[in-house]
Amino acid sequence: MTANSAAAVRVRTGGPKDDGPQILEHAMGWVLVVVVAMLVTQLGLL
Repeated sequence: MTANSAAAVRVRTGGPKDDGPQILEHAMGWVLVVVVAMLVTQLGLL
């Protein structure tokens, strides 16, 4: 194993973890969609 490949194995990008609460993330994503839709309609952009 070279130095570059050893460093690539240890690098973490800070992305989402695999063991997180996916249902909570899904629900919060839909809440964000609804809030943006409400904002767009209130501002008359649609």
